Amino acid sequence: MSGSPQAALPTVQVTRYVTPLREGGSLPGIVEADDLGTYVCKFRGAGQGVRVLVAEVVVGELARLIGLRTPRLVVLDLDPEIARYEADEEVQDLLNASAGLNLGIDFLPGSFGYDPDAGTPGADAAAVLWLDAFCANVDRSWRNPNLLLWHGDLWVIDHGASLYFHHAWPGGLTDPARFAAQPWSVEDHVLKAHRDGVAAADARISGLLDRDAFAEILARVPDAWLEPVPGAESPADMRAAYVDFLTARLGTRQWLP
Repeated sequence: MSGSPQAALPTVQVTRYVTPLREGGSLPGIVEADDLGTYVCKFRGAGQGVRVLVAEVVVGELARLIGLRTPRLVVLDLDPEIARYEADEEVQDLLNASAGLNLGIDFLPGSFGYDPDAGTPGADAAAVLWLDAFCANVDRSWRNPNLLLWHGDLWVIDHGASLYFHHAWPGGLTDPARFAAQPWSVEDHVLKAHRDGVAAADARISGLLDRDAFAEILARVPDAWLEPVPGAESPADMRAAYVDFLTARLGTRQWLP
């Protein structure tokens, strides 16, 4: 599933809301779309807002670029008329609040959650540790691994808790150097037993990434999710800010476990 990211995520139309996934506070749901695909929908109207969707795209595409398996992403265009057919008031409210562009994550039928006792290939495990350290992901613990096994392979999912720096941006852009130097703790990570492989993963992965790679990934994020903040008044400014932060982080190593 590795490969270079392409410009602009494909956009498909939601045709049916199937069922909620009552995990966490954002209430993602299974939906069907007009490309005949089935997706886990992360809603723009959920409590965390659109920055979580940006993190999902950026980190998901980084994962793909460094050779990890992660589900295909699309943009889901949601007509709130679909809410009329839902009996659950909480779901109705969420659908009505999420009109427009939402994030779709390819549904992997028959996949199951990662069992830390089952073991996993060391190379993949070290790459996951590297990715989570680089992106400051705080949500891949043994309590909530956010890893799936599908056809015997390890897949990484759910990256909305990464790139925490952008949650401080509504008051204005912050300093990339602070994020670049911020350490990351491996102690609660579900794959911490594989930390000895991170140095080799770093040697391999760091050569795959640079400012241009980050810019290509940010080009996949829809303008509608790049809400302006003081110091970044346009989608282009917002993309440049993310590229600056990721490039600064790549230039340091304090965050390696």
